[in-house]
Amino acid sequence: MKRLHRNLFKSFLGPLVLTFLIVLFIMIMQFLWKYIDDMVGKGLDFKTIGTLLFYFGLSFVPMALPLAILLASLMTFGSLGENSELTAIKAAGISLQRFMTPLIILVILISIGAFFFSNNILPITNLKSRSLLYDIQRQRPEFNIKVGQFYNGIEGYSIKIADKDYNTNLLKRILIYDHTEKTGNISVTCADSGYMNMTPDEQNIILTLYNGYSYNEISDDSKKRKRYNDKGHPMRKDKFDKETIILELLGFGLNRTDEDLFKNNYSMLNLKQLKLATDSITQLLDRRKELFRKTMLRNQLFTSLGSLGRYHKTTEKDHSFDTIPFLPKDIIFRHSQGDQETIIDRALMMARNSKNFIISSKNTILARKDVIRRHEIEFHRKFTLSFACFIFFFIGAPLGAIIRKGGLGMPITISILFFLVYHVTSMSGEKFVRQEVLDTYVGMWLSSLLLLLIGIFLTYKSTNDSAILNIDTYLELPKKLLSRITNIRKNGDNDIWNKQ
Repeated sequence: MKRLHRNLFKSFLGPLVLTFLIVLFIMIMQFLWKYIDDMVGKGLDFKTIGTLLFYFGLSFVPMALPLAILLASLMTFGSLGENSELTAIKAAGISLQRFMTPLIILVILISIGAFFFSNNILPITNLKSRSLLYDIQRQRPEFNIKVGQFYNGIEGYSIKIADKDYNTNLLKRILIYDHTEKTGNISVTCADSGYMNMTPDEQNIILTLYNGYSYNEISDDSKKRKRYNDKGHPMRKDKFDKETIILELLGFGLNRTDEDLFKNNYSMLNLKQLKLATDSITQLLDRRKELFRKTMLRNQLFTSLGSLGRYHKTTEKDHSFDTIPFLPKDIIFRHSQGDQETIIDRALMMARNSKNFIISSKNTILARKDVIRRHEIEFHRKFTLSFACFIFFFIGAPLGAIIRKGGLGMPITISILFFLVYHVTSMSGEKFVRQEVLDTYVGMWLSSLLLLLIGIFLTYKSTNDSAILNIDTYLELPKKLLSRITNIRKNGDNDIWNKQ
């Protein structure tokens, strides 16, 4: 048994390390493909790029490890089944569970290690990677201007472009608001096209504009302004064929932002911090609800109740009211016509104020509930990702023993299929939690429960040597039904012939 277990370890560890590195490499390439526009042309050195990839590579470990375990277990037990080694082991009286025992212990240890990694190391890597990516995105703002959106990253200016030629970097239909004087939109520049370039020392941006106009409102004192009355304010309009504008940049190099600005994000907290943050936000939510109730009773609902009807407050601290029913005519018709209009206008004003207060309070409460759910999701995620390592092993090992195909072809196909099922189910459950369709523990553990049932089913089938992937197994029942129908028809025809 020791030699069998030793050979099993060797057969499993090699594919595990190999597939883990491959999956990790694919995820890093996916990250580069997603954020390549934020890094190209920023003048980043290899150390900065390497640091960024290292931190993000560590953040992908909890996602890559379950897939690597699934693929490695499929390859290992598929190869053993293809070479008839599992058949020989079972013939020797060794059950599959007993043969898998060392790997089960190993996977349990890996799952525990994955949990400690998610709880202790992952928050730090998320903090380092997200803060560094944020600093890179802020560097060299000429690459951050999006088509059709105002860019306010340069202090004192608001810039918008309608289109951009990515081959020549030509900007089209440029609109620039100069707010350096901090007196409003008194200086506007419009251009048909232009280029934006950074100076070699990265201290200024040079804007070269073509075919445009600049509008400047001339500031004047109060005496001169009286002359214009309602005719508007004096302004100056300049037309140009080519104009160069130099914008000064302050602090747009790769200056590292204080990480304390990001450390309170839910993805950068461990279990203890998540629990503490959830309790704090829950207390704030409870106080906000209590403030809403008291404000509605004191200032919105019963502001003028003493003049509109009689009420009795039970205690000084109790805000519940015992109201006496009254009719609108008791309030309206006992006053004069002018007072009636005043009462109606005041009632409408109170109703509008109450409506606005309710809407703002609702938005605040919903926003805090969403933050609480996100913290709860992150709390359960630290357990579900490590538990997925354990589940994927009990899917891959029995399934590999059933399909009896080693190599990379069939195992990769099946691994991707199961991982997609897990990922889609997990994302759907998380979305349902955010929308308050499901409770947090139900939505976050839904995918794990589904795969656990599949793993139990596959383990049972592999123990009983069931060929669940054999096409002939599923065609056997239709063949029997077709044969029986054919016999019934033949017997029916023979009965008719005998009667004749």
